[in-house]
Amino acid sequence: MNQYARLLIEAGPLAAFFIANSQAGIMIGTAVFMVAISISVLVSWRFERKVPVMPVVGAGFVLLFGGLTLWLQDDLFIKIKPTLVNLLFAAVLFAAHLTRRNVLKHVLGSVLNLSDAGWRTLAIRWAWFFLLLAALNEVVWRTMTTDAWVNFKVFGIMPLTLLFSAFQAPLILRHQVPEEPPAEKSSTSAS
Repeated sequence: MNQYARLLIEAGPLAAFFIANSQAGIMIGTAVFMVAISISVLVSWRFERKVPVMPVVGAGFVLLFGGLTLWLQDDLFIKIKPTLVNLLFAAVLFAAHLTRRNVLKHVLGSVLNLSDAGWRTLAIRWAWFFLLLAALNEVVWRTMTTDAWVNFKVFGIMPLTLLFSAFQAPLILRHQVPEEPPAEKSSTSAS
């Protein structure tokens, strides 16, 4: 799947959430978000023939907290979802670091080839970034209107994540390990 299709599949549910919220409010926006993210995961699976771990975890949280939001008619649940997801990601990365495992390498190892030191540094940076996103989400939903929070969720979190990712390029380049070419078969001629 090309990068534009992947971006559409990943950003589409957020766009649907934003539009539905602006037209019909947070409850309808939440319901649309739940449907859109479910479709997104299914489409991703259909094209890649594998379960995309991060989107599935995110979708699980959206379905759980979106379901609670709709069932209890309380937008608190959808608002705290980003906090809890980011805290979970940070906790997993910190715990993996303490146990000398690298979850990030497992998730991104097919895309990046880094030294062990590079993977460790990248994982710790992402863990701290996830903590920052959790804290920012808490500040925004507690101090601003629901519409302002939705705007932050759609137009704040994703751009911040893309910017943070871009700032990791020097680290990635510094710790990139060149891939070894496949071993050439020695051709022996039978005489």
